[in-house]
Amino acid sequence: MTVNRMGIRGIDHIGITVPNLDEAIEFFIQIFGAEVLVRQPPYNPNPAVNVNNFARHPETAVNGIALIEIAGSLLELLEYDAPDRREEFPRTSDSGGHHVAFYVEDMDEALDQLRQAGVEILGDPLPFAGDESGPRARFVYTRAPWGLFIELVTYPEGKSYQHR
Repeated sequence: MTVNRMGIRGIDHIGITVPNLDEAIEFFIQIFGAEVLVRQPPYNPNPAVNVNNFARHPETAVNGIALIEIAGSLLELLEYDAPDRREEFPRTSDSGGHHVAFYVEDMDEALDQLRQAGVEILGDPLPFAGDESGPRARFVYTRAPWGLFIELVTYPEGKSYQHR
């Protein structure tokens, strides 16, 4: 067991920058049953704070922030307006690339619901490999309309490493 030297209790939330906050909130509500906990209005941070505290362009404006909950997990959705904003979302293989993974009890049912909602599903579910493998353990990547990769995972009988 790794010793936690900083007193970390767990992940508080995952922050995701989105191109349109209203559309992202609606996506997570409709597809994943999210609940909006907090909605912050637009504001213009001090340019020095933008640069020194957040490593962003000094003229960046915050168009809005929402904290949403999905099955006990918190996602912070952020929309910015910045002169140097990049529109291309990173691929999973790019530095800084990322994804959010949700555990689902029934992979096939979850995929049917995503297909009906028009969510892009990248291939068929794959079995986990190596120490993550296990009976009926599978995963699949999907992509939100703005490019966020969302992984669905299921391992109803656990993974190999959990049985050691």
